[in-house]
Amino acid sequence: MSTQQRKRLGDMLIEAGVLTAEQLAVTLEEKQQHMKLGDALLERGFITEQQLIEVLEIQLGIEQVSLYRYPIDTNLFTLIQKEQAQRNLIIPLKKEGDKLYVAMADPMDYFIIEDLRLSTGFNIKPVISTKDDIIRAVNKYYETEEGFEELKLDDKQEISNQDLTDMESPIIRLVNQLLSTATSQKASDIHIDPQETKVLFRIRVDGVLRTERILPKHIQGMLTARIKILANMDITEQRVPQDGRIKINVDYKPIDLRVSTLPTVYGEKLVLRILDLSSSLNDLHTLGFNQLNLKRFSSMIEKPTGIVLITGPTGSGKSSTLYAALNKLNSEDVNIITVEDPVEYQMEGINQIQVNANVGLTFAAGLRAILRQDPNIIMVGEIRDQETAEVAIRASLTGHLVLSTIHTNDSLSTITRLFDMDVEPFLIASSLSGVVAQRLVRKVCRDCAEKEKPSPREKEIFAKRGLSLETVTRGSGCASCNMTGYKGRIAIHEVLEIDEEMRRVILNNDAFSKLREIAIKNKTIFLLDDGLLKVKQGITTTEEILRVAME
Repeated sequence: MSTQQRKRLGDMLIEAGVLTAEQLAVTLEEKQQHMKLGDALLERGFITEQQLIEVLEIQLGIEQVSLYRYPIDTNLFTLIQKEQAQRNLIIPLKKEGDKLYVAMADPMDYFIIEDLRLSTGFNIKPVISTKDDIIRAVNKYYETEEGFEELKLDDKQEISNQDLTDMESPIIRLVNQLLSTATSQKASDIHIDPQETKVLFRIRVDGVLRTERILPKHIQGMLTARIKILANMDITEQRVPQDGRIKINVDYKPIDLRVSTLPTVYGEKLVLRILDLSSSLNDLHTLGFNQLNLKRFSSMIEKPTGIVLITGPTGSGKSSTLYAALNKLNSEDVNIITVEDPVEYQMEGINQIQVNANVGLTFAAGLRAILRQDPNIIMVGEIRDQETAEVAIRASLTGHLVLSTIHTNDSLSTITRLFDMDVEPFLIASSLSGVVAQRLVRKVCRDCAEKEKPSPREKEIFAKRGLSLETVTRGSGCASCNMTGYKGRIAIHEVLEIDEEMRRVILNNDAFSKLREIAIKNKTIFLLDDGLLKVKQGITTTEEILRVAME
């Protein structure tokens, strides 16, 4: 792209009012040489893909096409191979005379257009579609149903090892396709659920599970075996739960999968947790902390000693917050050691230990070993039992900063949970710096967000918490959010600072209600309040908040 054109894209975006001059300047300064300006702006979240496309559409006079329900002519797939389509983010749509209409994520890439013109013999007419849209369509329309017939084995025939390891075999193509579908939709988990007559392939996107495909029952054995081979599990053992992990490249991106199998009455259920290694969730400012909460949390983790606990159910982004905190504290003059089960993201400059119960390396044993390694900051993956809790708390009393997670519903019940674990009140009172409770809520999709009047019930909920509400924002549903109205997630937090008054209450083992009174007096923003403030800002909806936080 010539400099003149590059400049025009930035200027066009500024003229269209979707970008400020400062944002453009920052992006141009920080982006890597080979990266396109559009991609760099998307990565920083300054614009959405939809906004970029609308500007390009006006600038280049190329129309935009949503592939959500587009009648794609599948006969044209012989012209462009799947590999080429995935790599270049293109998909053929239709032909008219000597013209071939091709949907492209980057219609300014003249090399690809010229390439296609030579290889197909057609005049190429590019149209614009979003990246996700094209990846989804490629996965959906290329070789979807073929391959199941070849997989019909007679009962007498055994699954041969070659079927499961030969890269061209249909079962391997199927597994790759399922993984590709899940990663292109930014799923966090994949569920393969065997039922009596079918196998369900379900994915969790933005915290909500949905059935993506229904597979025939006869491929269940091979599907399970293939995934177990990838995860280095024992494929002959089908009666006990197993765990494993897979490192694999899907659509030219490295992803890490944690695999867990569970024997059910209809065969083994598989759940694959997708850890996106390129995820950029290591900055505290991008996690969605409220200004006051961010200040309180920062002051907690910047103390040289004490213990900070992060709490919430599975999949509420606790690890992301912990890693973001470690990232902030990570400098050359401190020794940070973590003990995790398992180590999810590898971070540079941090010593990470993986728990291994088979050889007796538990959280508590790992923690004791860490203390002899002269650490400044210790992270414990999870406090599950009294032993771990006591070692962690004693470590925080001997001049270390300890960060950890614990499973409770809100920040105050964490204190009672520690009492339940038989930890002495004086230990809790003297060591605990603070507790952060967090949940993830879906964000309203920026492309189809519309402001509307709040319902009487919403006004009532807000009034109860002493807040007023003028308008609420809801997504009407579009192709980029798969018609849900939500895209991406943000965390809501409740940051509880333990002050002298609370310490006295804990020491005397007084009534739980007293803690709550002090918390309210200290202007603690509870989960519900933080959520409602985010509804007020138009980031999420009241339904989402009530789904994860109780009144």
